[in-house]
Amino acid sequence: MEQEGVLHSAQSLKVLFDSTHSNLRIIRNVADLSSHKPEDEPSVPEDIEMRDPAIVSMEVSSQVSYLRKLKFQYLEQNAKDKYVKYIVSDIDDNPPVTDEDNKKLALVNEQKKERLKQAKKQLHEVHSNIRRLAPSVEDDYVQIQKSTARAAELGQKIIDARLALSRLRQTHPQPRLTLDTAQETLDGQIAEMQELQDKIKDVQDKVQSIKQQMKTGSLEVEGLKTQRAEVEKDAKQVKVEEDDTRLAPLYDWFMASLAFHRSIQDLEEMNSVSDNALELKYRLEDVKGEFHSMTVTLIFMPDTRQLASVEIGDTREVGDELAEVIDAHISTNNVRGLLSAILARARGV
Repeated sequence: MEQEGVLHSAQSLKVLFDSTHSNLRIIRNVADLSSHKPEDEPSVPEDIEMRDPAIVSMEVSSQVSYLRKLKFQYLEQNAKDKYVKYIVSDIDDNPPVTDEDNKKLALVNEQKKERLKQAKKQLHEVHSNIRRLAPSVEDDYVQIQKSTARAAELGQKIIDARLALSRLRQTHPQPRLTLDTAQETLDGQIAEMQELQDKIKDVQDKVQSIKQQMKTGSLEVEGLKTQRAEVEKDAKQVKVEEDDTRLAPLYDWFMASLAFHRSIQDLEEMNSVSDNALELKYRLEDVKGEFHSMTVTLIFMPDTRQLASVEIGDTREVGDELAEVIDAHISTNNVRGLLSAILARARGV
């Protein structure tokens, strides 16, 4: 019986809705909303209207405000419509609202409030967990970024190393040097270096002995030069007759001294090729015990004792660094030092 009453009420409501369908305000509002355009909207072309973000933002704000007002008006009119329908309709067609229904609705509201409270509490817990875990998550994210960058860098290094290895394999085909052959080569080089060290030591000892001999010979040469100066002085003071018997011994002594000096300095021949040029030929022994010839031509400025240039003719290569030594001695006009330096370099080759 109750179901038939509810069905009859529903049919009555349908008939009433169909009869008043064209006059309902909500239907008219749909048409008005579709054709509505705000009065303060600027009339601009469509291609320019959506170009400026500020204009778009103002348009959106105005539309949101208008929709809120429209929603409020709709709710207000809907409530008024329901209230009017409830008053003018037959009371028998509508079920009465009792205190029991209000209590049930209040209980449902309380349950919904409790669920809302629980949901808010859970949301608050989620927010708290997010705030608590955010720093650690950020640290982990930074570490992951660093690890990713490091992995990318190592991957690039691996690729570069493989490319370099491929180039080396192409540059050095088989058979390649192994550890055993490298060790054998190293042992041979060590033995060779030891032999060279021994030879260097022998050469250094021989150089020291030669330097000592040169030092002794230089002292003897200085003594002979002193004796020669004294003899020349005596020869100028004493007038020697053609049949003087003292001339022959002095001549023999001078030639012997000159030969001794030449033997010390390895001087084989000395020639005056011109008025301002003196050619000296030496036969020298190097550190290896081999003999070679060298010619030194001293060129002086005309009518002076100033050394102008030096020409060296050698059967072996002495070295380009002699040019600096020659220039230094020419600038100081040190003939003895120049010859000593040239002979020392020639013997040390």
